[in-house]
Amino acid sequence: MNFRSGIISKSKPLSLEEVEVAPPKAHEVRIKIVATAVCHTDAYTLSGADPEGCFPVILGHEGAGIVESVGEGVTKVKPGKKISYKFSVCLESVTLLQGKGLMPDGTSRFTCKGKQIYHFMGTSTFSEYTVVADISVAKIDAAAPLDKVCLLGCGISTGYGAAVNTAKVEPGSTCAVFGLGGVGLAVIMGCKIAGASRIIGIDLNKDKYAKAKEFGATECISPQDFKKPIQEVLVEMTDGGVDYSFECIGNVGVMRAALEACHKGWGVSVIVGVAAAGQEIATRPFQLVTGRTWKGTAFGGWKSIDNVPKLVTDYMSKKIKVDEFVTHTLPFDKINEAFELMHTGKR
Repeated sequence: MNFRSGIISKSKPLSLEEVEVAPPKAHEVRIKIVATAVCHTDAYTLSGADPEGCFPVILGHEGAGIVESVGEGVTKVKPGKKISYKFSVCLESVTLLQGKGLMPDGTSRFTCKGKQIYHFMGTSTFSEYTVVADISVAKIDAAAPLDKVCLLGCGISTGYGAAVNTAKVEPGSTCAVFGLGGVGLAVIMGCKIAGASRIIGIDLNKDKYAKAKEFGATECISPQDFKKPIQEVLVEMTDGGVDYSFECIGNVGVMRAALEACHKGWGVSVIVGVAAAGQEIATRPFQLVTGRTWKGTAFGGWKSIDNVPKLVTDYMSKKIKVDEFVTHTLPFDKINEAFELMHTGKR
């Protein structure tokens, strides 16, 4: 079967090409993609800076669609069913090959003009059809709008879960969120749902403040407005430091600031943003031996297959926001424009 896909070569924009998508093998599912979101993780590989990037490749890892066909041994989904899917973080044997751009059997289901095309994170949602391992798919509510719930494949779930699962934000607490992009907004949403009484948003772009407050931020500040390091500002603002902080940028300097903005004795700082390859974090040991905790999070601590359907249910019951994260809806052939909008931060 031949379909359009957004293929990239290293450090080049996506190009729309006709790609042959092979039938699913055992324990694989072929999916008709209805909607996909763009993410900074895709942009990182697109830039050519990812040392583990395989090219040419079909990017995309936040998708939702309808099962077109299934391979031998697939029992949990059937053709015609709505699903959300994402990369697997469960089985080492699967994730190892995903990192190499291949299916679990070590081969690809994509070819273009006779040449093999690599998969991305085991998903490759920038395609009209894709093939994924059945471990990566989750059957969801048939009434769920796929152009919205595709966002639960990564960013929203990661930020929300960082607050409610990884940090376990408590009622009445004070939180600081560094970076007010989509993931940062999801962290704010999680902090508010958990009952935080004060949520401070930190970002250089003040155009993001209004949206952050809609999601639950009680105030927003820019480091550029102060002569002191932002961690010192936050310690003064909160009489000793915040209870929880979240770094949602991927900047190792900000990761340190987020930790040092926490209250000694019990403060918890969660690294959510992904730093560039080879970068390292640093702080004085004193910051940790005085009781602060430094943590990381992967997909917000959710188990994707079990929890994504529950997150969809929470969205359908209006417990969590999803629609409000969507700033632009574009046709597939304008996917490069979508990346430009993401980089400029326009809403």
